[in-house]
Amino acid sequence: MDIGSYLSQNARKFPEKLAIHCEDRRYTYRQFNDEVNRLAHGLILKGVEKGQKIAIMMKNSDYFVFSFFAAAKLGAVVVPVNTRLTASEVHYILEQSESAVVICDSIFEEIIAEARVRTNVQHVIVSGGATRAENDSYHKVRTNHTEDPQVKVSEQDDLEILYTSGTTGRPKGALFDHNRIFKVGLTMIIGLGINGQDRLLHLAPLFHSAQLNLFLISGVVLGASHYIHSDFHPVTTLQAIQEHKITFFFGVPAMYNFLLQVPNYKSYDVSSVKRCAYGAAPMAPELVKKSMDLFGTDQFYNLCGLTEAGPGGIILDPEGHKQHLGKGGKAFVFTEARVVTEEGEDVQPGAVGEFVLCGDTIMKEYYKKPEETAATIKKGWLYTGDLATIDEEGYITLVDRKKDMIISGGENVYSIEVEEVLYEHPQILEAAIIGLPDEVWGEAVCAVIVPKEGQIIDEQEIRSFCRKKMAGFKVPRKIFIEKQLPRNASGKILKYQLRKNLVKA
Repeated sequence: MDIGSYLSQNARKFPEKLAIHCEDRRYTYRQFNDEVNRLAHGLILKGVEKGQKIAIMMKNSDYFVFSFFAAAKLGAVVVPVNTRLTASEVHYILEQSESAVVICDSIFEEIIAEARVRTNVQHVIVSGGATRAENDSYHKVRTNHTEDPQVKVSEQDDLEILYTSGTTGRPKGALFDHNRIFKVGLTMIIGLGINGQDRLLHLAPLFHSAQLNLFLISGVVLGASHYIHSDFHPVTTLQAIQEHKITFFFGVPAMYNFLLQVPNYKSYDVSSVKRCAYGAAPMAPELVKKSMDLFGTDQFYNLCGLTEAGPGGIILDPEGHKQHLGKGGKAFVFTEARVVTEEGEDVQPGAVGEFVLCGDTIMKEYYKKPEETAATIKKGWLYTGDLATIDEEGYITLVDRKKDMIISGGENVYSIEVEEVLYEHPQILEAAIIGLPDEVWGEAVCAVIVPKEGQIIDEQEIRSFCRKKMAGFKVPRKIFIEKQLPRNASGKILKYQLRKNLVKA
C-alpha cells in the first residue's frame, strides 16, 4: 500500500479519534483525511500530476502535514525544504529537484519569490495568506471535495527527495519511494514499540527525515495522536508533556540539555512518558543519565543513522543502555551494518573503519547525481563517511566523520571521545572538538565550549580535568568560549563553520 492510503483507512476505522492537535486546532482522523483530500483536489485543479515535485517550506504545523499527505495521495514527490536556508540555497534545491509547486508559510513568501527565478516552479501556495499577486492562498486552493482523489499510487512510486544536511557542501537529494519510507516507519513500530495508543509530540522539524519518517508517518499509519509544535521551547515542551500526557518523547541531544536547564523542571509531571529516543547527533553518556532521571525511566533508545538510509542505521535499545551506554548499537530491523577497511573488508574488533549499511530503507539514489550515487552505494552497501569501531558482541560505535577526524602529532583523535569527557564537567553546557592547523603538531585539538549560565570557564582547570580521563595528546590545546554553537536544523553541530570562523580569528 502507498502511504496516503493508510490515512484513508484510519479515517474509516476510527473517524472520531484525535489525530492532530496544533495550537488551538484539533482534528479527528476523519477531519484530517478530509482536509488532505480538499487540498489534493485543489492541487489537481492547479495541474499537479503524478510524479511532479512539490516543495514544502513550512515550519511544523497541521498545514505541513496536510500538504505532505495530499502530495502523497496524488503520487507527487515531496521535497521538504529546510526553513533556515537562504534564497540562493533554496533556489539550488528548487532547481535541482525540478519542483513544479511550492507550498510555504507566509513568512517564507519573499524567500520563495527570489528562489523560484529561473526554475520550473509554476505555482506558489502560501499558508497564512498570499501577499504577492502571482501566489495562491492555501485556503483558497482547498476545495469542498472530501473524497479520495482517483489517482493510482503504488508502493514503488517515488515519495520523497530528502536533501542532506549540507554540513560540508552542496546538499544532495536522497530519493525514496513509498515502500522504502513505509519500511522506515515499520522499523520504529517494531524496534521502539510505537503503537496506536501513543501520544506523540513533534518538536524536531518535520522537514527533517527523522521527525517526518520515523515518527509522523509511523504514527499516522497506526492511528496515533500527534501534538505539533512549530518550534522547540523547553518550558512549553514540559507544559505540553504534562497537559497532553505525551507517552513517547523524541529529541536531539540539545533539546534534552535545554530541558535540564529549566530551573524548576522537576516540578513538571512528565511521568506519562514511557519511552524516549534521541538521535541526529551524539549524546554524551552523562547527559543520557541526567535525562533518564528527568523522565524517571530507563527506557531510552539511541537512534544512530543518516538521511540516505531513510533515516536508518543502528539502534541501542534500553537493555543495551544498561551494559553499553555510549555505544551506537546494532543494526535496525531490515538493515545490515558493518565496519570496513578501505578495501571493504570487515575490521577487527576495536579497530577503526568506515560504517556501511545495506537494507530495505536505503535510498534509491541521489536524485540526478549518478556519479555521487556510484561513489556512495557500492555493491548494495551505503558508505556513510562515518568512522566507527565494532566490539566482539557486534555493537558499533561511531567515533567521527572522516572529515572531522583530527591527526595531531601523528595520532588519530576522534572528537566524540573528547566531547564525552567535556560533557562530564559540571560547568559545561555544550562542547565541540575540532582540529585547527598547527605548525608543530599538524593539527591541534581545540575545544569550543558553551558554559552553563553564570559559569566562568578556567582553561587550565578544564585541561587538568581532561588529563585525568584521557591520553595527553587528546587534551584540547586551545579552548574557545562561545555563547552558542552553530547547528543545522537537525541539531548537528556545523564543525566546518567553527573551523572556518576560528581560522579567520
